[in-house]
Amino acid sequence: MYQVVRKLFFTDCQCAEYASKTYDDLFAKLDTNKDGKVDVSELKAGLAAMGIKTGKGAAQKMVSSGDKDKDDGLDFNEFSNYLKEHEKKLRLTFKSLDKNNDGRIDFLEIKQSLADLGIDISKDEAQKILNSIDVDGTMTLDWNEWREHFLFNTATNLQEIIRYWKHSTVLDIGDSLSIPDEFTEEEKTTGMWWKQLSAGAMAGAVSRTGTAPLDRMKVFMQVHSTKSNTISLVGGFKQMLKEGGVASLWRGNGINVLKIAPETAIKFMAYEKFKKMLSSEPGKVKTHERFMAGSLAGATAQTVIYPMEVMKTRLTLRKTGQYTGMLDCAKKILRKEGVKAFYKGYVPNLIGIIPYAGIDLAVYESLKNFWLARYAKDSANPGILVLLGCGTLSSTCGQLASYPLALIRTRMQAQASLEGSEQMPMNLMVKKILQKEGFFGLYRGILPNFMKVIPAVSISYVVYEHMKSSLGIQK
Repeated sequence: MYQVVRKLFFTDCQCAEYASKTYDDLFAKLDTNKDGKVDVSELKAGLAAMGIKTGKGAAQKMVSSGDKDKDDGLDFNEFSNYLKEHEKKLRLTFKSLDKNNDGRIDFLEIKQSLADLGIDISKDEAQKILNSIDVDGTMTLDWNEWREHFLFNTATNLQEIIRYWKHSTVLDIGDSLSIPDEFTEEEKTTGMWWKQLSAGAMAGAVSRTGTAPLDRMKVFMQVHSTKSNTISLVGGFKQMLKEGGVASLWRGNGINVLKIAPETAIKFMAYEKFKKMLSSEPGKVKTHERFMAGSLAGATAQTVIYPMEVMKTRLTLRKTGQYTGMLDCAKKILRKEGVKAFYKGYVPNLIGIIPYAGIDLAVYESLKNFWLARYAKDSANPGILVLLGCGTLSSTCGQLASYPLALIRTRMQAQASLEGSEQMPMNLMVKKILQKEGFFGLYRGILPNFMKVIPAVSISYVVYEHMKSSLGIQK
């Protein structure tokens, strides 16, 4: 029976009429109760009886993906349409892996494809992946073997690795300095990338709004807290509530949310451009090239939207009645301080991208590679807890390294709005803080900053998953 299925599906015949006939034959075999549709249990039992191995939950995913009328089963049209669409996606993936276009994939091409995604594996590990798919023992994969292995599985190993291990798109902890995520050729061709970025932007907006009071407290402590004027978490919130009521806890949140969309779009476009410019070989991006491209993309995005960063700090720290809104804030800064004021703190902000992005990328890739090497047996899906844990830990390490520069940036942005505040450049400000407050003076506000990490990550992940479902992004 298994050989019959191979003949049905894995010949090189491109005839649409013949393909329709083979789909019809297979559908008839799977529809055991002859009710005109194939449900999950029939699909699972039928494929198992034919000797076709499927991944965990693959039958359910196939039915969910192809079931357009939501009747918990696939009729013939839904069944054949699903297989045709899935085969197109498999062809795209096969072509992207076949680096030398010889119609076959070897273990070196698998190793290189993973390296292009920032995942370094040994030759032995690449060989293992190839051996798990190689049916005829030629040590290479042709299109038929590739299609045979993956047609009844909802993702390929490489697609899963990219899809499941998205980092910056999924998690938003208030900082936007991480390296952008990679997208597969399939995601770029089908337009799925913009849906994922949109889902990430919405997740970021809800997450930032939910943790805005802690973010305002962080900025408040960064600017006002000193050795002689210690501000506690409870004392700070009491002060804010007394001065402006409950609504004051969300000051500066509007512009913080507003800047997500332009920053995400600019960073993504710049990243794709820089990758092409910096790659030593066309279509191949090494880890250090990815880091450089990501850092330059982050710097480009920050340069364009930086005036919004300055306004965010000013609006966050404002007293009741100081500004009527964003436009009023921009007008007053321009009138009193000139255009240069919109780029105060720009240098430490730019320098901060390097340690944040570098450490975030290094820690995340190390944790990802460790998990894939140690625990990825049947699937590259790490599960929610592992993904959130890796993302949270790597981002926290990046924040720790760049936090002193973030504090200097915030103080420089706020200087002119504080009465009696001395205007000083970055080097003198660092020197003054170290002299008067010591090394830990550079970490004022770190407590509320860390307190918002877990709720921010949790909120952004939940919203991202809901947005994926709403936008029709395959899980």
